[in-house]
Amino acid sequence: MGLLEGKNVIITGASRGIGTGIAQIFADHGANIAFTYSSSEAPAFALEKELAAKNVKAKAYKSNAASFTESEALVADVLKDFGGIDVLINNAGITKDNLLMRMAEADFDKVIEINLKSVFNMTKAVQRTMLKQRKGSIINMSSVVGVKGNAGQSNYAASKAGMIGFTKSIALELGSRNIRCNAIAPGFIETEMTAKLDEKVVQGWRDGIPLKRGGSTEDIANACLFFASDLSAYVTGQVLNVDGGMLT
Repeated sequence: MGLLEGKNVIITGASRGIGTGIAQIFADHGANIAFTYSSSEAPAFALEKELAAKNVKAKAYKSNAASFTESEALVADVLKDFGGIDVLINNAGITKDNLLMRMAEADFDKVIEINLKSVFNMTKAVQRTMLKQRKGSIINMSSVVGVKGNAGQSNYAASKAGMIGFTKSIALELGSRNIRCNAIAPGFIETEMTAKLDEKVVQGWRDGIPLKRGGSTEDIANACLFFASDLSAYVTGQVLNVDGGMLT
């Protein structure tokens, strides 16, 4: 029996990268998966089919987590289709990198809206269900950039740091109802996006990491599995750096 047998999970932004990796491992552990996508329809439906083949319920929803109205509608649809929500993973995110002197206001606003406001939207939308159940786990996908900052990513760093503050506050607000809220701060994770970068640049990043490798989507998914399952029943308000020692 898997660690998440029969649990209903929402994952935002799961049609590629880390979100896909989380969905796959959670399904392997018996979770039913409701996940969102914004524009990648073909990969989303391919993932839905792949997950369903693991004998769990899986459904893709086109939804913009940056919209409060769409987030509420999504949660209502998931409750109707799945009957409950045990775990929320706020994974949707974008980057629009630039030095501050060249950064457009619209690019700052968009990153904050999609990366940070989406966490407010989705958490508020699932809160009532989890309060009624008197249980739940909320996992927010932050970043080591939100912990230490990074030149050229002031908007992204602000959004991911804001996520950490939000996580700790919600852990305090909802802990008495047995609802846990934790954050994961990935370091350099190798995905299809990083595969397009110059190999010498990527190797330079690997060399600067104590474990001498980039992380995998599986590394992040396993950390999520810990926070979603009863293995972390007494853990809330924490930020777990999954970074190979990058911030050590």
